[in-house]
Amino acid sequence: ALDHIVPAGADVVYDVLDVVRRVVDHGWLLEAAPAHARNVVTAFARLDGRAVGVVANQPAHLAGVLDGDASTKAARFVRFCDAFRIPVVSFVDVPGFLPGRDQEAGGIIRHGAKLLFAYAEATVPKLAVVLRKAYGGAYCVMSSSHLRGDLNLVWPTAEIAVMGAKAAVQVLHGEKASLELEAAHAEEQCNPLMALHEGYVHEVIQPRRTRARLIEELRLLEHKDPRMMPLPDVPKRHANMPL
Repeated sequence: ALDHIVPAGADVVYDVLDVVRRVVDHGWLLEAAPAHARNVVTAFARLDGRAVGVVANQPAHLAGVLDGDASTKAARFVRFCDAFRIPVVSFVDVPGFLPGRDQEAGGIIRHGAKLLFAYAEATVPKLAVVLRKAYGGAYCVMSSSHLRGDLNLVWPTAEIAVMGAKAAVQVLHGEKASLELEAAHAEEQCNPLMALHEGYVHEVIQPRRTRARLIEELRLLEHKDPRMMPLPDVPKRHANMPL
């Protein structure tokens, strides 16, 4: 069922909970703050009997975009999981950060930095699956491999890029933009194999293998030792969180 659950069109709405429930044990989830910042889902679940924290962009609300409230909600949840040694599994389908004067005035950069910091500092197992798209800075903060993620999977139809093909072609070609140029750009720059070649993801998998692959990695990471994490040369008592 997972092979066909996510629409091919990047702008088509779907409920990410339909994906998550097909991956976790018995389709069971306990959402944290479900009525707040609904464009991101935070929930507790189990994978092969192991407790995990789930963070997922929600395309059914604001297209899954990250705004200030969603960033802070997800950051707090990731830090909670890290504090209690609960692995974090992220399901990524994010078009970017929400633009606009109100978001800028509200400190979207600061709030986004909280989420980036939370993922980067967390020493629990961090697994992520890119379902459909991961664009720009929002891709980076959603448990990307650049933040020391332990496993970053991507589905074959997903896109990892600075922006979508249509927007990129408009920027690059202006009035000469066309559907043919969009298709060529998508094939050359947004192909998940490109991300795999560059080392941004660890594996391209068929959706139906998602649950089995996550369980396999959780078993390998069951005894992950935070002391083996790379640390800065200058000793300090703790990192400096962006507040």
